[in-house]
Amino acid sequence: MAIVALPLALGFGQTSGLGAEAGLVTAIVAGVLAALFGGSNLQVSGPTGAMTVVLVPIVAQHGPAGVLMVGLLAGLLLMALAVARAGRYMRYVPAPVVEGFTVGIAVVIALQQVPFALGVDVHGERVIGVAFDAIVAFGRNPDWGAVGIAVGVAAVMLIGARWRPVIPFSLVAVALATILVEMTSLTTAHIGDLPRGLPLPSLDFLHLSELSHLIGPAIAVAALAALESLLSATVADGMSVGQRHDPDRELFGQGVANIAVPMFGGVPATAAIARTAVNVRSGATSRLAAISHALVLAAVVFALAPLVGKIPLAALAGVLIATAVRMIEVGSVHALARSTRSDAIVLVLTFAATVVFDLVIAVLLGLAVAGALALRAVAKQARLDQVPLDADDLPGEHSDEEHALLVEHIVAYRIDGPLFFAAAHRFLLELSEVADVQVVILRMSRVTTIDATGALVIKDAVDRLTARGVKVLISGVKPGQVQALDSVGAIAAVRAAGHVFDTTPEAISAAHQLVRR
Repeated sequence: MAIVALPLALGFGQTSGLGAEAGLVTAIVAGVLAALFGGSNLQVSGPTGAMTVVLVPIVAQHGPAGVLMVGLLAGLLLMALAVARAGRYMRYVPAPVVEGFTVGIAVVIALQQVPFALGVDVHGERVIGVAFDAIVAFGRNPDWGAVGIAVGVAAVMLIGARWRPVIPFSLVAVALATILVEMTSLTTAHIGDLPRGLPLPSLDFLHLSELSHLIGPAIAVAALAALESLLSATVADGMSVGQRHDPDRELFGQGVANIAVPMFGGVPATAAIARTAVNVRSGATSRLAAISHALVLAAVVFALAPLVGKIPLAALAGVLIATAVRMIEVGSVHALARSTRSDAIVLVLTFAATVVFDLVIAVLLGLAVAGALALRAVAKQARLDQVPLDADDLPGEHSDEEHALLVEHIVAYRIDGPLFFAAAHRFLLELSEVADVQVVILRMSRVTTIDATGALVIKDAVDRLTARGVKVLISGVKPGQVQALDSVGAIAAVRAAGHVFDTTPEAISAAHQLVRR
């Protein structure tokens, strides 16, 4: 597990802007604390590609000190979410949002690596602009050595994963690239000297005057850490037998980790889906596996720092590009895109927002659009159907002529499904077009839910019909819906007239009496 995590930790630390050592520190400290205090026995935490996507603009605006403060604040927010028991709400995030978010992250990670893969020094907040500038700079002064290293490492990882999935080809490829650079005249940027051991704790980064400017980024980091960690834990449960995570405890563990990591100069951490998946496939059944992975990385920092410092940046770029490619599940994306038009829209919008804006905006936009489309679908289920009156419905003995007369003067409507704001307007238009009869019976026994807007529509419809001289009778109102109707006085006049009934036969009988009068 540690062999797989080493190049990823170095790469994500370098991409974040705080350096490769920050990635290693994060993998060690967060790996131990999140495993001890988290809610999953299989989870592996550390720096991730999704988190680096959020951190790059924070580094550009506030510098490394700002990132450390953001990590601390995010940790506190995660612990607050755990206390509020917010972990259970992860299950309500739609699959198209998660898939679009994941594909968008993969594209952003790949774009972030373009400058390193091309061997140029270009920085900026927007990954699309940075990638374009890097291509322009490469055209002026090409560095084919860096390109060859990046492409070679990515190819070895992708091909090797298909050939022998159990072999850690990422480390093999990085080691070969490092040896090649050292033995030839290739001049490409490398990681640089790493400290021997973890940095001593320091609180120099705490600048309370900047706190107001960092709350927004901290919320974004906390939201991403919560989303990715709970998603990773869910994936781990699905890959194992008999394992179930505690979402609120998982948020607490991630909070503890993110409070501690900045003290050692690390970047905000979250659970890593890729490393967690490797952990499960390797046969892990307890937290000891994740703790062991962190301790092995710590041994690397103490013993092999000089060798690690010689790794070419282009090699790490190749590792992350290959990782980005492997993050995209083509079959899953294709299935969701073909599922329904609504799922395809949510998937594409979330993906585009992730690439163009940021991850938090993407998730919020995806949730908003998915919610709106779901409401639209639910609203279409609400129906207003005219129910024919049969001879059996009309009490007493009637001649054919009297039966026909009663049918002409009494009309019954059955309301099916939810009556809430998304469906209320259409319902009002349909009910307002009721033919010129003497009595209208509203059968509400099949109304599944009603909100204030739906209650106001009932009130408006009753008022309009009453103004036309039509008697309105209501039957089958469920006890749980009385409060919504009474809060706006929807059926007050009907109840005062004694025209609210428990059953439809009672309402029909009363309608018969009204017509006979």
